Amino acid sequence: MRQRLRELTYEGESKRGRNRQEVDVKASFAPLLAWVISKFRGEHRQVVLAIDATYLTDRFVILAVSVVVSGCAIPVAWHIQKGDSKGEWNPIWSDLLKRLQVAIPTDWQVFVLSDSGLYSKKLFQLLSQDIHWATFMRIGWSQGLFQLKGKTEWLPIRDFVYKGMSPLILEGRCFKGNPIACTLILQWDDAYEQPCVLVSNLEPEQVQHNVYGVRYWIECGFKDVKRGFFHWEQSKMTCPQRAERLWLVISIALLWLTSVGDAASDMPHWQTLQQARPNQRILSAPLLGWINIIVSILKGKPLSYGYLNPYPWLPIPEQ
Repeated sequence: MRQRLRELTYEGESKRGRNRQEVDVKASFAPLLAWVISKFRGEHRQVVLAIDATYLTDRFVILAVSVVVSGCAIPVAWHIQKGDSKGEWNPIWSDLLKRLQVAIPTDWQVFVLSDSGLYSKKLFQLLSQDIHWATFMRIGWSQGLFQLKGKTEWLPIRDFVYKGMSPLILEGRCFKGNPIACTLILQWDDAYEQPCVLVSNLEPEQVQHNVYGVRYWIECGFKDVKRGFFHWEQSKMTCPQRAERLWLVISIALLWLTSVGDAASDMPHWQTLQQARPNQRILSAPLLGWINIIVSILKGKPLSYGYLNPYPWLPIPEQ
């Protein structure tokens, strides 16, 4: 059994026996996302994807598209390459996102969130014109220019922001040298050293301020994959393709643990524990799910497959 599990990440010709096949990871991305969507509770019609890159020392670079939910992130599409690989990332993002399109029901709203290091006009246009998903992309604020709709003058973005300001939404064009038509969203909370400046393809009246706040959950997801839970940082793998197959196992495990943990957090005995810190999870959803599974096994109870609650800005449906 140990050898069979190990060989799951191998190429077909490297496995013991005859006529062995290898796992086609990319073919699993759309079904995996559909599986995540099926876990949402009630008449839920929104899903939030975050895209980001993470590193395993200088060995691997991982480009991941994750469903951010329940305070963590479940990878649903990824590309792993060696740390010293050269080349543009936009074609990779395009391939990953397009593979996921077929998994999204037509009546669902999809948000795609990215940090400032991933902004590009090509990616913004891909999401806006080809895939037609709503996007919030963080950009730098200290040097860019913005042109208000109906105006001819280009103004520095930094002139619109100040610490302690209320959220501001502007419609127009951003980046004079290579402009895009967009909605500019600016906010600078007193608690932060820098403002948050976003470009979006949504109309100003469609913008929901609190959506982008869940982007950081993908960082929690990366932590779960590495030192926080699965300890992937201890892997001795050097082949990116084998690492991609291992990530499929990790993703399925995160989906199960997160959904079980989210369901367990609605149970009275866990809610009592959570009241020690209002609006904060003492235990992450995957960890709570893991504990709940162990307790079920020890008590001889059937294993749960859980569910995912709506996002914080959506009401939780009655049971």
